[in-house]
Amino acid sequence: MPPQTEILMELHDLTIHELHDRLKRKEVSSVEATRALLARIEAVDPKVNAYITVTPEEALAAAQDADRRIAAGDIAPLTGIPIGLKDIFVTKGIRTTCASRILGNFVPPYDGTAVARLKEAGAVIVGKLNQDEFAMGSSGESSAFGPTRNPWNLECIPGGSSSGSAAAIAARTATATLGTDTGGSIRQPASHCGCVGLRPTYGRVSRYGVIAYASSLDQVGPLTRDVTDCALMLQAVAGHDPLDSTSVDLPVPDYTKALTGDVKGLRLGLPKEYYIAGLDPDVKMALDEAIETYRGLGVEFIDISLPHTDYAVATYYLVATAEASSNLARYEGVRFGHRAEGAASLIDMFRKTRAEGFGAEVKRRIMLGTYALSSGYYDAYYLKAQKVRTLIMQDFLKAFETVDAILTPVAPTPAFRIGEKTRDPLQMYLSDIFTIPVNLAGTCAVSVPAGMSGNGLPIGLQLIGRPFGEETILRAAHAFEQATAWHQRKAQI
Repeated sequence: MPPQTEILMELHDLTIHELHDRLKRKEVSSVEATRALLARIEAVDPKVNAYITVTPEEALAAAQDADRRIAAGDIAPLTGIPIGLKDIFVTKGIRTTCASRILGNFVPPYDGTAVARLKEAGAVIVGKLNQDEFAMGSSGESSAFGPTRNPWNLECIPGGSSSGSAAAIAARTATATLGTDTGGSIRQPASHCGCVGLRPTYGRVSRYGVIAYASSLDQVGPLTRDVTDCALMLQAVAGHDPLDSTSVDLPVPDYTKALTGDVKGLRLGLPKEYYIAGLDPDVKMALDEAIETYRGLGVEFIDISLPHTDYAVATYYLVATAEASSNLARYEGVRFGHRAEGAASLIDMFRKTRAEGFGAEVKRRIMLGTYALSSGYYDAYYLKAQKVRTLIMQDFLKAFETVDAILTPVAPTPAFRIGEKTRDPLQMYLSDIFTIPVNLAGTCAVSVPAGMSGNGLPIGLQLIGRPFGEETILRAAHAFEQATAWHQRKAQI
């Protein structure tokens, strides 16, 4: 066995399956792996700001329990694996803020279903990760706890809203993480930080215990170093949950069995609406090279059309903000969270609490949504948006009659500089132009590393699958990953 110091130096670099193999062979303990991650967080996170709350005592206690399970021969793929959680998941006894001042002192009395399933699988939770406030953002800059920085370039955004979840993977401060995706909030930061990010089909993973942004769009998913880890994480959290009325009661397949490396004869669609003139040249080059890689693997490409794509951003910012307006009405200073001091009346307390507790982007979206739902405007805005959403969904279903999956960019550009788009919300919203349609359609998609920009920033490609087609897109992503080395590159931090 190598010296302990050597083990501790390299453990933060391991994937889930690599660390699992070492744990199984008893070459290392979960306590050692957890201490290595905690040391890495202490050394690196002050620069990255991926974590809001770190839980060393709870993590080491869980790691000790995992080591006892392993010693007794009870080891599952996630047993003893250190994992970080986006701070949108409620966690029993651990502060859960959703990156907002209004929940700055909130400590939940229970675990959400996804968190409970990770714990049942033996995972070790090392902390809660930074994000855009209430998951409202595309850059990781709207957090009340300060922006997360991209480990590849600390002057750049990591993407959002699961900013800390992606940055922690790139910075090697978590072996794997869990995020949420409402309009691209897993896939876009995964692309910008050079990791794998999966948004499962709506209903595949329980939303119980996830602080709601837009309930018909939110979905839980993993961010990992490679596709195998992504499949293992999805395996652990997927499945029907009676506590979530939108959870779908379907069998959960063994996702790792789909990772055969064989994609010969697979039909991938190329939607003309996604390959637009404004696409960054580095992104276009990465996608062109990815297409050629897939051709070499025997994939067949078919040109397709998703004709209502141009309406997706406008539709999203009506549906999502309307649902946010309703969901965030519960934060008024009465039941939990921040309460303003010195209010003259109940209404004054509501007003002051929400003014102090919510950040600018959250206020903007609440106002947009409240307006869209108001009397006289509901039919013109919200109802119309729901009708267009149906057309977008039908576009995808029609495309899947002729293709097995769809290949697109994740974002129109690589990561941009912090502060570059904060003064222009519309430009910020357009960052999600290629990811939003998937959420409106309710289907699944994965981002996988596919290249680097001229200034050394990661670029991802997106594979969109039919509803509950996670096996197909994981198989395609894994085959691409095995044929390239982009996922092996590390941020030097």
